[in-house]
Amino acid sequence: MTRKFNPEGMTPPPFYSHGVEVQAGARMVFVSGQVGLRHDGTVAEDIGAQAAVAIENLTAVLAAADMTPADIVKSTIYLTDEANFEGFTAAAAPLLVQPPAATTLVYVKALASPSLLVEIEAVAAE
Repeated sequence: MTRKFNPEGMTPPPFYSHGVEVQAGARMVFVSGQVGLRHDGTVAEDIGAQAAVAIENLTAVLAAADMTPADIVKSTIYLTDEANFEGFTAAAAPLLVQPPAATTLVYVKALASPSLLVEIEAVAAE
């Protein structure tokens, strides 16, 4: 059992929860960073497409564990360029469940390949 929450008196965030409680005995799945790499090995062309593919890949890993994005309790998003923030959020927001997980977004110099613009890792619990 999990509980996502935002304490009173804090600004309500649009894309994440300030806290998530995971009760003892919960089954947990740790998902490696997922990127905009399609099943055929090609990299999606822009930040919006890469975000959508990364979320598709993340969802597939969760499905293999009999979980869904609603089970995500913590995610970390890595972007290689601050200019991609709006494109990322525009593409990702409709794909995110409510209430959202506790989330951290970090800007990094590079990912595993120069063509990759975003990577998303997650922890899920039920």
